[in-house]
Amino acid sequence: MDAIVFGAAGFIGRSLVAELLGRGQRVAAAVRNDTLTPWLTSQGVDTSGLSVVTADITRPPAGLPPARDVYNTAARFAFGLGVEEARAVNVTGALNVLEWAATLPGLRRFVHVSGYRVSGAQPDYARLGPYEASKAEADLAVRARARELEVPLTIVNPSSVIGPGQYIGLASLVGDLWNGRLPALPGGPGVFLPIVTIDYFARFLAEVPASPAGEAHWVLDDTTPLLPELVGTIAGHMGVRAPRRTVPVGLVRRLPRRITGADPETLSFISADRYPTASARAFAAAVGLEMPPAADALRAWADDLVAARFGAAVPWLRPYGFRDRTWVMGERHRPAHVLLHGLPMNADLWAPLAARLPGPILAPDLPGLGRSAPADRPMEAWLADLMGPVRTRPVLVAHSLACDPALRFAAEHPGRVSGLVLISPAFLQAPGARLTRSALAVPLLRRMSAARLARTLGLPEGPEVASAAADLRRPGVARRVIAAMRTASAAREASRSLLERVKVPVEIIVGSADPLVVDAGHPVTEIAGAGHYPQLTHPVQVARHLGAGSGAVRG
Repeated sequence: MDAIVFGAAGFIGRSLVAELLGRGQRVAAAVRNDTLTPWLTSQGVDTSGLSVVTADITRPPAGLPPARDVYNTAARFAFGLGVEEARAVNVTGALNVLEWAATLPGLRRFVHVSGYRVSGAQPDYARLGPYEASKAEADLAVRARARELEVPLTIVNPSSVIGPGQYIGLASLVGDLWNGRLPALPGGPGVFLPIVTIDYFARFLAEVPASPAGEAHWVLDDTTPLLPELVGTIAGHMGVRAPRRTVPVGLVRRLPRRITGADPETLSFISADRYPTASARAFAAAVGLEMPPAADALRAWADDLVAARFGAAVPWLRPYGFRDRTWVMGERHRPAHVLLHGLPMNADLWAPLAARLPGPILAPDLPGLGRSAPADRPMEAWLADLMGPVRTRPVLVAHSLACDPALRFAAEHPGRVSGLVLISPAFLQAPGARLTRSALAVPLLRRMSAARLARTLGLPEGPEVASAAADLRRPGVARRVIAAMRTASAAREASRSLLERVKVPVEIIVGSADPLVVDAGHPVTEIAGAGHYPQLTHPVQVARHLGAGSGAVRG
């Protein structure tokens, strides 16, 4: 083989394998369980040059194919580990891989992925914790044993590697920020938590074996903003409030963890230290590698984290991301359908239907709801801005309380849409639940589990309801949902009047268990057995109706 990658199913290892395969190399992937192949397939990687082999590096490898280059990307990256658990992979495992590599007659390079906090001093397990201390011990041990065995070695010390699929480390801090659980930042204003993107790091690793042996490279972005600015950049992009206060690390260490929420092992990373990146920068320049701007990388990673619910879900539609603090998924320029969700849901409501619709779709979270931040303009202006880049005349599909802004847009811009589909238009149906009139509405809604929300809405439990329940627990979302329900209830007559004047073709879809209570004056399709959310419970029937007569008209 051209290369063998240990830890190939991990976050770094799998991206390295993809990079090497993309360069036409024959790669052996050493894994304990093959979760790698499905991931590579999902990324569109040609796996014809891949050989997957089973290996547990806590024991000496045996029966593996020889390779010219050996990469050790395997690591036990977690906090709260026991000392022996951490050492088994990070120290003993690294030495086992090195010993095996030393037996290969055609070995060009052994590449060991270490950590940027290694200092060269003997590790202090009590002070650093098992993860960081074991990585530091491994760094020393691998260097010493490679000298003894005369193995051509390169050590690469990455900082926090960010990108799709990274949900630990710095991601935990971003998760607390997103969920309103970060009242203050640990450390002072000079804290430096450097990053490097996974794409850049995989390309860097792929180039290393052709460089001189015996080097160590600290791979990180020296331009990473200091922690307050880093958090502010992400907060501004996501539309959440950034903490303005800082708490000294010494105080955080003394406070109970149930109060701070901070894992003691993470606190050693809260530092103003800088790192010797000169060799990595020179090497990158020599091979033509350039890091993306740190702020852009952080914003893109924030999009990935929110799309994947910080590892709890799989994104169902791409591209995705925040645009002017609005969460938007799908095709922004040439959609066939634009889908506007109702309450208390978000755009994930459309996943079962969207998979069955012809042509691309555009699906935002409404302002202030789901994952979107509140807008500083009326809903009609927000929708006009959303539709600004659209170059087709799509079908505008709205559900429940979103039918009113959809109607207003269609009435004001009839030439911008080819049709209007209203699913369960609330202003034509019986008044909503008494929940909106209760003083306890907001806390009740915010505390609802996914199972209870599903029962309340008469829906089966599923990822769409779980997604909505997760958003309702974020600060302000439940309050804005209740406020939107009350506002829409007061505007029922105005919406009915507007429906009579709209000039674009209008069709209405309802469930038989949630019928209209007034005459719509437009064609109505009733779906047998469906309630208020037919696109979720009966997507095939709804898609069949939409696909029969709706398609984007190219502008």
